[in-house]
Amino acid sequence: MSARRFGTAVRGHWGSENGCHWQLDMSFGEDRSRIRKGRADANFAVVRQMALSLLKNEKSQKLGVKTKRLTAAWNDDYLEQVLFGT
Repeated sequence: MSARRFGTAVRGHWGSENGCHWQLDMSFGEDRSRIRKGRADANFAVVRQMALSLLKNEKSQKLGVKTKRLTAAWNDDYLEQVLFGT
């Protein structure tokens, strides 16, 4: 494998790693999570990823994911909009 091809592969890997995992850590505090028992850590990771996807797809307000998450927690109408796209 050439150095150029290897560099492209590494940048591609870290691009997706930084894009998704950074957002999960900053918005949901995933790295600080103490959930370890059984399969709970994997289950909560799936729930966090689904929530991140729903929040990113909600386009009615131009807000960051963390702000959208907090707004959905405080406002049931906005939560419904995030969940059902209404």
